[in-house]
Amino acid sequence: MVAALPLLVDACDELGEGVLWCERSARVYWTDIHGARLHSYSPATGEHRLWPLPERLCSFALTADPDLLLAGLASRLAWLDLRGGTVTTIMAVEPDLPHTRVNDGRCDRQGRFVFGTLDERAEKQAIGGYYRLNTDLTLERLPLPACAIANSICFGLDGDTMYYSDTLRQTIERWDGYGSSAPARTAIFADLRGSDAWPDGSIIDAQGYLWNAQWGASRVARYAPDGTLAGTWALPVSQPSCPCLGGAGLDQLFVTTAWEGMDAQTRAAQAQAGGLFGAVLEGARGVPEPRFGALP
Repeated sequence: MVAALPLLVDACDELGEGVLWCERSARVYWTDIHGARLHSYSPATGEHRLWPLPERLCSFALTADPDLLLAGLASRLAWLDLRGGTVTTIMAVEPDLPHTRVNDGRCDRQGRFVFGTLDERAEKQAIGGYYRLNTDLTLERLPLPACAIANSICFGLDGDTMYYSDTLRQTIERWDGYGSSAPARTAIFADLRGSDAWPDGSIIDAQGYLWNAQWGASRVARYAPDGTLAGTWALPVSQPSCPCLGGAGLDQLFVTTAWEGMDAQTRAAQAQAGGLFGAVLEGARGVPEPRFGALP
């Protein structure tokens, strides 16, 4: 039996998400969306820091300034200055849709921030979308189907492939030709329908393999470029939400988790839910996270 990934930080996040490794600060960053706070953790020293925020932080991107993040807050895009916690609005997102908020997001290989939205209502509908904030701070909606819960946004190493998911559909989609102006050609990359696994956050490693946190299935899965399942890593909690590969050798797996939606009995049985988990792996290596290609 394979041992589950160990707990690194007992963060108690209701909805931990969006974990990123910053090689310049040698820290891993992640958000507790419902707690409206940003975490950072140093594997070398064990130091854990927190930034309380005025609004839920749903996803974010690194920039050329290691103390400045591009923040996908629930209702808007903004700059987040870690030196003082200052938040400066760039623009509102879907102001005409009061039931949606920003969700998963990540920079593409060209340094643009790509993110999606979700319907916050209990009976979710595909009313949200996928967007790209360009480096001139213009926002465009990508030519992809409307979504209920946008997730799994990541990019192939050549910058010409985008992966994404509407979690409720239980599939991860692949868009070849993302880097061109041609019409979107998409296909199912990984099909989880009929299982207990719901695709959440994803990354691409140095071999072009996709790693996906699978909500409800207590695991992170790794897929080969052809969509074949290449391996899984177990967690002792049922709701992993996002992975990243970082650490000094880019060979340490970090995984955020959540206790959102758990009843009292389940939460008591999964006391570590909401923590940050991880371990150094053999035979796996990440790539530096792309940074947003503009500053204020």
